[in-house]
Amino acid sequence: MHTGYVKTAATIARFACPAHGCILAAYFEERSMVEDVELNRLYWHSRRGMLELDVLLVPFVREVYPHLNDVDRDLYRRLLTCEDQDMFGWFMQRAESEDAELQRMVRMILDRVQPK
Repeated sequence: MHTGYVKTAATIARFACPAHGCILAAYFEERSMVEDVELNRLYWHSRRGMLELDVLLVPFVREVYPHLNDVDRDLYRRLLTCEDQDMFGWFMQRAESEDAELQRMVRMILDRVQPK
């Protein structure tokens, strides 16, 4: 059995390598770093500079986004491309998005914070 180290930008991971385990360990560590970079990027894109949006979007991206399926992740990223004033109206329930899928994401975010 072979023992080795994988060095990445942030960590050094020790692993046992029976056959291709070392490649697999390096792959998972790299993937985790990619996911961390994506979450950090989304965190900063979720900070809109409008308090009403920030208090909804920032906790959502930290607490819920990592557990979303790929379709909903894409939908959240699409929501972030919308204008702040449009999102403000949707989240304050003064208007609804013409896009039913975007409105579903707005509802998902609001359902986290509104008492039932």
